[in-house]
Amino acid sequence: MNNPSRRDFFNRISDGIHGAALASIFGARAAGSTHEAPSLLAKQPHFKAKAKAVIHLFQNGGPSQVDLFDPKPGLQKYAGQIPLLDLKTDVSSPISMGGLLPSPFKFSKHGQCGMELAEVLPHLAKHVDEIAFIRSMFGEHFNHEPALFLMHSGRTIPSRPSMGSWVSYGLGTENQNLPAYIVLDDPKGLPINGISNWQSAWLPPLYQGTRVRTEGPPVLNLTPHAEWPTPLAEAQRDLLRRIDDAHRRERPNQPDLDARISSYELAARMQVAASDVLDVSKETEAVREAYGLNDPQTASYGKRCLMARRMVERGVRFVQLYIEGQIWDNHENLDTGLRYACGKTDKPVAALLTDLKQRGLLDSTLVIWGGEFGRLPLAQSTNGRDHGPSGFTTWMAGGGVKPGTIYGATDEFGHKAVENRVSVHDFHATVLHLLGLEFRDLVYERHGLKERLTDQFPARVVKEVLA
Repeated sequence: MNNPSRRDFFNRISDGIHGAALASIFGARAAGSTHEAPSLLAKQPHFKAKAKAVIHLFQNGGPSQVDLFDPKPGLQKYAGQIPLLDLKTDVSSPISMGGLLPSPFKFSKHGQCGMELAEVLPHLAKHVDEIAFIRSMFGEHFNHEPALFLMHSGRTIPSRPSMGSWVSYGLGTENQNLPAYIVLDDPKGLPINGISNWQSAWLPPLYQGTRVRTEGPPVLNLTPHAEWPTPLAEAQRDLLRRIDDAHRRERPNQPDLDARISSYELAARMQVAASDVLDVSKETEAVREAYGLNDPQTASYGKRCLMARRMVERGVRFVQLYIEGQIWDNHENLDTGLRYACGKTDKPVAALLTDLKQRGLLDSTLVIWGGEFGRLPLAQSTNGRDHGPSGFTTWMAGGGVKPGTIYGATDEFGHKAVENRVSVHDFHATVLHLLGLEFRDLVYERHGLKERLTDQFPARVVKEVLA
């Protein structure tokens, strides 16, 4: 008999006792996996939660803190002058930088907390005593793409799970007929980084954001081409379930397979539930008017805010809203651009806060508003501002947040956070804390590492903004 070749050896190694031993080894490794089968069943938090759900109102582009939330008289006093600012890590287009640019808007104090807001936010001004404003946020990068990755996933690089995916992984959801994590993007187009903003990356796919459209079919390929009688449809689903279960039993410890089957099962249940939650025509005319659905300027964003309320009302864990393009990215025509952005969003956001409060949902729903960074106090293209990651404003309301809070501060010109600075990792840790999750303990083991939303970076819960 000829000596077996290397190929022959590996072709035959599965035979007999060799194959049995090898299968035993691999089986033992699979059985020793630390990951449970992916599931969206509601899970107990690490400790008593103050919030059950999150509505993340993400403002793509970088809203200008010094023109909306953080008035700086120094900009008027030293208008046109070029101060000694450390711009090494802040300026994307240094050649176009000018002197200090005063805000074109008037500011006034509101509520018992005395929060100063620009005149272009008249509706939000009525809610300042329900909000915690963090004026001392800071990021790590001046370009949109890495800054978006940082805000959503905790790193400036792609292929990391988003915050919504981490929350879905940690807590599941209370409604098994709807996804745990839903994304309402703008019909006019995806944000920078596209669907990567709500990816699950190496977390099981079941935890990624489900994109729901507000125009046309809400979820593609959700409704079957042919409508079958209910008994026949139920019999088909029961047969598919039994086939899936048999297939899964023969292939244990395969999270991707489990997630795919779970996703198909969820899609079947969504055929009825999704149609109900997205049907805003069931709301009263007064509610529709409050959200601005009858006004072309506010109708699109207002509809998504209303849908978000209907979703958390029905047990969805994490809802994320995006705005068209980057309407907050005001490199020029600052006055016109901010009036447009605020005109589209201010009334719907205020209506959402009012609606949640009236329905008793605000106490259990954490509402977040903010972008990937802010703007510089310097002029760009004479009447615009460049990106400003070193100091910007984010606000939170409901869900265990201390109302009427103004936390942190930027310097004299609104350039850098200097007092009670809050990193993006601190912000993520605080959101998880409000949901009853200890950010150090929400881990996913991968390649021998205990991965976290905050990764290995220093982070703290910003307790000063908690009720």
